[in-house]
Amino acid sequence: MLYPKRTKFRKYQRGRCEGCKADGTELCFGKYGIKSCEAGRISYQAIEAARRAISRKFRRNSKIWVRVFADIPITGKPAEVRMGKGKGNTKGWIARVLKGQILFEMDCVSLSNAQQAATLAAHKPGLSIKFFKWS
Repeated sequence: MLYPKRTKFRKYQRGRCEGCKADGTELCFGKYGIKSCEAGRISYQAIEAARRAISRKFRRNSKIWVRVFADIPITGKPAEVRMGKGKGNTKGWIARVLKGQILFEMDCVSLSNAQQAATLAAHKPGLSIKFFKWS
């Protein structure tokens, strides 16, 4: 499960996911990458599901780098609880993703395999994502 060992605060405010990112838009480790085309939030379950889909496609004969990390807690109150009495308990973790940010990088695989793995992983986060290669 992807979440931090400790954070500065227990609970965060929701915040905004807008604009483009200056850093984290270039490939650093692999030959192929998956980049977000819009800003949004990705849950830790979606990140892990996409990583599993990629690694199963390659049958673990490759290198995969996850460039996003879910470090912001999401709170929720139980069903049928009255209003008030403070903010709810932490129920999950998300990562804020900006437009143009790289989510995953891949190496040691063929181009066709990398494209197929990218299409499998693109269904998981719920954002529009595009595949690209190093030039």
